[in-house]
Amino acid sequence: MTMHITELLNNKNLSQIKSELKNMQEADIAEIINSLNKKDSLLLFRLLDKEMASEVFSHLSPNKQSELSVQIRENELKAILEDLYFDDMIDYLEEMPASFIKRILKNTGEVERNLINQFLNYPANCAGSIMTIEYVDFKAGMTVKSAIDRIRKTAIDKETVYTCYVTDNNRELEGIVSLKDLVLAKPDRLVRDIMNSNIIYVTTMSDQEEVSAIFKKYDLLTVPVVDRENRLVGIITIDDIVDVIDLENTEDFHKMAAIQPSDVGYLSAGILSLAKKRIMWLLILMISATISGNIIRKYNDLLQSMVILAAFIPRLMDTGGNAGSQSSTLVIRSIALGEIRSKDLFRVLWKEIRVSIIVGLVLGIFNFFQIILLGYGNPMLALTVSLTLFITIFTAKIIGGALPLVAKTFGIDPAIMASPLITTIVDAIALISYFAIASRLLEMVW
Repeated sequence: MTMHITELLNNKNLSQIKSELKNMQEADIAEIINSLNKKDSLLLFRLLDKEMASEVFSHLSPNKQSELSVQIRENELKAILEDLYFDDMIDYLEEMPASFIKRILKNTGEVERNLINQFLNYPANCAGSIMTIEYVDFKAGMTVKSAIDRIRKTAIDKETVYTCYVTDNNRELEGIVSLKDLVLAKPDRLVRDIMNSNIIYVTTMSDQEEVSAIFKKYDLLTVPVVDRENRLVGIITIDDIVDVIDLENTEDFHKMAAIQPSDVGYLSAGILSLAKKRIMWLLILMISATISGNIIRKYNDLLQSMVILAAFIPRLMDTGGNAGSQSSTLVIRSIALGEIRSKDLFRVLWKEIRVSIIVGLVLGIFNFFQIILLGYGNPMLALTVSLTLFITIFTAKIIGGALPLVAKTFGIDPAIMASPLITTIVDAIALISYFAIASRLLEMVW
């Protein structure tokens, strides 16, 4: 579709583009605009009608939003922001420079300006920073008929009406009521008679990862956000939580690959920016690799007398690193999903011990016969390598399973204790075990 639209743009067939855009989904249009250059993206955006333009704008990448903000007229931008849902507008403003935000705030009313400033001052990654104020609220004493009439009058400006909230005169949250319950109830019944007082809620300072876990656990579409006095200040909708989950998963993948996390897309990021985020961890890991080099140098005499030992070092180090990565990846993902907690450390260790014994025995036996069949000849060499392989796998899986949980206990992101760091530790243990076993077993023969 992108190539088709690009071809129409090149041919300046604007009337056909405008006709086709009307039948497309806003998210698909945003994807096309994200892929176009400045000139074409502005032209395509200007072909959208007012209502569709606001929806498409909310789906654009931060970089493209910033780019269009500079290109379009101020009154156009103001009209788009007015049509955006409040949380989408806040997400947009968070990516803009302070000077631009000041310019936008000058053109807003006092109430909205205060709300924007309040939302922009919430710490990143907390519930307050991702909530919206566009929800439907009732009083407990209202009749069902009055409640439905209120939905009809206000729903056009609300992000969702499927779940409504009941508050008292001090805006303290008293209960929730679904649109389904309202529709099925008799018109003269009171809201307090059908509302659910057993409320799942979060506070403005709740971490967004905790919020996403609550959505998953209770299968929610929305969750209310309250302040310290239990006053309702906003709601979080499922679409925002999907974005949070995607962002958190991406961040974990970056950390597990020893890359400094970034919310900028790969193709949008600059070369220097990508290099900067990779260099530091690579430098740390490169320096830590000197531990392995020092171990090898310590046993240099043994290697010189039995050069064949060097041939199996890569096998031991690679297998150990892979085994540790398997365990750490499973444990880190289970921690993220809430399946494992810090108190489960010994359960995880016991499971990894049993798994490592099975895996170590299978690979050790296979390795023993492979070395014999490859013609190295000496069974003692095969035994040395196989025994070291078993110890390496055993150690790697225990370390890989334990380190993420230990990190979480001390308030460190478990994703940091992933492949690169674990591999460095396991490599050192593998080499020490290898040369220690070799110096005893092989000296009996050679």
